[in-house]
This record gives sequence, C-alpha cells and structure tokens, in this order.
Amino acid sequence: MKTLIALFLLSAGVALAQAPATFPGLKTVMTPEDFARAGLSGLTPEQLALIDAAIVSHYNRTVTTAASQQAAVIVQQQTVATNKRTWLARFGMPDLGADWRDVPSLKARCTGWVGGNGFQLDNGQVWEGEEHISTELAGHDIEIQARPAGNFALYVDGVNTTVLVHRVK
Repeated sequence: MKTLIALFLLSAGVALAQAPATFPGLKTVMTPEDFARAGLSGLTPEQLALIDAAIVSHYNRTVTTAASQQAAVIVQQQTVATNKRTWLARFGMPDLGADWRDVPSLKARCTGWVGGNGFQLDNGQVWEGEEHISTELAGHDIEIQARPAGNFALYVDGVNTTVLVHRVK
C-alpha cells in the first residue's frame, strides 16, 4: 500500500521541491492518533514529503483554477455590460434609455484643434465635424447635443453652428 502511494505520487509528477516552506506537513496538521490510525506512521520521511508535496500541488492547482474561473466570469460580465451599452453611451454621452430629446447635452471647453477638422475637449475627448467647421473653437465653451438618427450637433458659446459632429476618441 505504501509503495503504491509513493508510485502514484511519483507518476503524477509531484516533486519534493514543489512543497512550500509554509506547509507544516501532515504529521503536524494531524493529531498523533489520527496520523497512526491512517497508517501514515509507517511511512518514510521521503514518502511523507511526497504526500505533502501532492497536497500542496493540489491546493495550488485548485487556487489557480478558481482564480481563472473567477477572472473568466468577470471578463464575461464586463463583455455583457459593454454590449448592453447603447450607441450614446459608447460615444461618451449619457444614456438614459429614453428618446434622444431627453438625453442631456455634453458641455465642455475646447482646448484646441486636432487635425484638419477635429477638436479636443478639456475632458480628453476628441470630436470631428462631419463637414467643415468655420467657427473658432479653441478656448470656447462648447455643447454637443444629441440629434435624431444617432447624430450630434455642435453649439459654440450657446450658438447653434448647424455642424454635425462625431466622436473620434
């Protein structure tokens, strides 16, 4: 029986070096009576070390598997949450799940131009006009309002520029 246990553990590839110093071993964990009743008192120190290493290896695999499964669940939950976001939420606009007229506008200060027809806001977002923007935006307060069919309109200092814009970043 003892030889069978040792051969099983060796065939499973358990090495003595895998057992961390923090595991005290079966002899310490079990009461002397339970240790003797289990038939472990007749094992050599090498055989006990193999069993201890197998327990540590099993524990490490179990912890790693549980952590991987938990990480997979978190990724799945984040994916589901991302997929449930509507087009407004994906473009940085608040999504109230209502009509576009009920969606609050985005108010920010333009910090400067990006490229030919794009502009950056103080919140880090970058937007671009669907057509040429002839109004100077740098340093001005702007407002971006939702419009029908997933469009957004640009307002500069409260004045409608009648320019449709889309978020780039």
